[in-house]
Order: sequence, then C-alpha cells, then structure tokens
Amino acid sequence: MRGITLPSWYTTDYDSPAAGRYLRDIRATGARWVTFTPTWYQHRRTDSVMRRTEETASDVSLRRIVRRAHTAGLKVMIKPHVDLPGDGDRAEIRPHDRAAWFTEYRRFITHYADLAADAGAEQFAVGTELAGVSGDREAWTRVVDTVREHYDGPLTYAANYDEYTRIGFWKELDLIGIDAYWPLSDRPTDDTALLRRAWKPISEELAAFSRRHDRRILFTEAGYVSQHGTTTAPYAWDISTRTGAAEQAAAYRALLDTFTDRPWWAGVCWWMWDDWPDSGETPARLAYTPHGKPAEQVLRERWGGS
Repeated sequence: MRGITLPSWYTTDYDSPAAGRYLRDIRATGARWVTFTPTWYQHRRTDSVMRRTEETASDVSLRRIVRRAHTAGLKVMIKPHVDLPGDGDRAEIRPHDRAAWFTEYRRFITHYADLAADAGAEQFAVGTELAGVSGDREAWTRVVDTVREHYDGPLTYAANYDEYTRIGFWKELDLIGIDAYWPLSDRPTDDTALLRRAWKPISEELAAFSRRHDRRILFTEAGYVSQHGTTTAPYAWDISTRTGAAEQAAAYRALLDTFTDRPWWAGVCWWMWDDWPDSGETPARLAYTPHGKPAEQVLRERWGGS
C-alpha cells in the first residue's frame, strides 16, 4: 500500500469543496490508496455506548468521497475510529460493562462494514488503537466474524506500536496493522542514516512477528509533524513551535528506505494529508501533513509521483 490518510473532523468535511483537490494532490504524490476515518464518540472512557456527533462524517459524504477517490484512481480503506472528547486517548477506553460495549461496538463497526461493501472500498479496518479492550480475544473474534458477514474484502486492525504484541486475534484477520509511531531518536535530528539504524532492530522484530503469525504487516498509520524533534515522539502533535521540515523529510526517507521491498511488509498509509479549511488546530507549517514540504518530494521521488 502506498497510502495517505484523509481524516474527517466534522460532519461535512468529506463534502468540502477542497475534497477533489486533496484527492488529486494525494494521487500526484504517487499514492495509490487513501484512508477515510469516520468517527463516533463516547463521553467517558467507562461508558458502554458510542454515538455520532457533529464531528462524525455523514454517511452521504463518506459514500461520495469514496466515489471521488475511485474516480481519481485511488483505492480506499475505511478505518472507523471510536474516540473520547477533546484530548482523550482512545487507548484509555475501559468500559465498566464490557459485554454491553462490545454489543454496541459490533453495531457501530457493521454499519461501516455495510457502507464499505456498498461503496466498493477495497479494504477495511475493524478497529483502531483500542488497547483498553483489544486484549479480549474472544470478543474481537466475534467482531471479526460479524464484519465478515457484511464485508468480503481484506480486514486488518490498527494496533498502536506499543499494543500489537498483545493482540490475540491476528490469525482472524488478513493483515497485521500497526500504527508505527516508534520514537527513533532521543534528540532532534535530520540524519537519515541515524534514523535507519534506529529502525533496524524494530524491523527485525517485525519480520519475526510476521513469520510467527503468517501475516504481512501494514503500517496502518505512520507520520511525523514538521516540528523540531519530531522523531523523538512521532505520536505527538505539539513537540515544538519550531519548524522541522528537514527532520520530517528525513523520517519519511528513513522509513521508506528501511521497509520498501521487504516481502513481509504490506506498505504504509501516512498520517495525514491537509486539514480541512478552517478546521486545523495545528498550523500547516507545523502539522503532520507533508503537503508543500520536503517530505512530499520524498514521496514523489520514492513513489513515482507526477
């Protein structure tokens, strides 16, 4: 997969006038996939119910942007998220009533499995970074079985980089999905060789993990803000107020240098393309987007973009 995520933060994002331009720009990097992230929310981490809010992409807009992506020559992965309000970490979701939560979760995820099937999405994620509940193998096997009754395409689960070894249901899925936010350095650096060395033991561990589970590994997310020190904490939006475009580009280059052509690696879906107009909390010059930065040129060079 040569992919880039285009997330949504509001009901109408995927209907934005910018949508067509974003998809064309993503395709111009040499990307062949785009990921969309409809999101439901639960008020507290202990709740058993998740609901749509004004921040949930509408079904109509999601169907429409899948069609537009296909028209632009992009394959689609739909990767539904369950989040907490504000800065809450979805990994902290630990419902008091787990059985009730999983009943609600199956309702949520099969809704999008049906939509993915109807829209012709080429791949689907059954969950993302739900470390507080992802250790329940039996419940997740039932989730996967239920999704397969609604959707026939390849399935993955997007585990955080510090979660994937605790997942017990990889054999039920087609791909091991990892959100690859490993810290690679203890100080700011744009030294690609140093970053490649940092990836080496991680790569060896992943290769062995892939062999043990007889599944290829997809980086369902990977990304770096263009901030000073981004490789010290790739998962953070707010490392610095100093720009770090060269560091971001070096991190992109090191990841692609390390993993491209590894037979057990299924590719990467970068987090993320531009925020929608007027919705970004982080200025574009400091954000995860590679658009208009040296990191975009790295993608064009490595992926054969126009």
